[in-house]
Amino acid sequence: MTTVQDLIDRLEAEAAADADPETTPDVGIIMGSDSDLPVMEGAYDALDELGFAEQTDFDDAPDARFTYESYVISAHRTPELMYAYGETAAARGIDVVIAGAGGKSADLPNMTASIAYPIPVIGVPVQEKSVDSVIGMPTGAPIVAVDAGKSYNAALSAAQVLAREHDAVEARLVDLHDEQKAGVAGVSTDLHDLGIDGFRERDES
Repeated sequence: MTTVQDLIDRLEAEAAADADPETTPDVGIIMGSDSDLPVMEGAYDALDELGFAEQTDFDDAPDARFTYESYVISAHRTPELMYAYGETAAARGIDVVIAGAGGKSADLPNMTASIAYPIPVIGVPVQEKSVDSVIGMPTGAPIVAVDAGKSYNAALSAAQVLAREHDAVEARLVDLHDEQKAGVAGVSTDLHDLGIDGFRERDES
C-alpha cells in the first residue's frame, strides 16, 4: 500500500530528475478529497477540449505536447504532502496549479499558493461555503480563484497562463472560444426561426 511518505519521495525524485520541460506535466490538478472529483471534472473536460493529455507516468510522457497530472492532497490530513507538492512543483516542470477544496476550511488552494509561489495557483471552491476561505488571502500572498464549482473556468485560466508562452495553446483557446460563440449563434437563430413552441419541441424530441 502506498504511504504518504512514498508519494513525497516520488515528488522529490521527480524534482531531482531535471527532466526536459517538454516531457513534464504543465498543469497540476489537486483536490482535497476524491469526493471533490465530480466538481473538478470540469477542469479535465476543458483541458481535454484544448488538446491536453493526462500524464500518469512522469518518466513516460504521452505524445501530446501539453499535459496535466492530478493528485488528492489534504491540507489538514496530509500537510506534509501538500508542502512537498508545492515545494517541488517548479522543479517538476509544473507551470500552473488548479487546486480545489470544499468545506468552510478549504485551505488547500491558499496554502499551496503560498508554498508554490511564484507559480500561479487557481483556486476552485468546491462548495459555496468554501468561497470565503479560498479567496481570503492576505496582501502579498496572491491566489486566483473562480466561483464555486467552476473548475472548467479554472482550467481555461490555466491555459491562458500557458498561452502567454505557447502560441499553440493560445490558438486552441481562440478556436474553443469561437466554437462556443458559434453555439450561441446557432441557439439564437433556432429560437428566433422556430419560435418558442418549436424550440421547446425540438429540445423535447
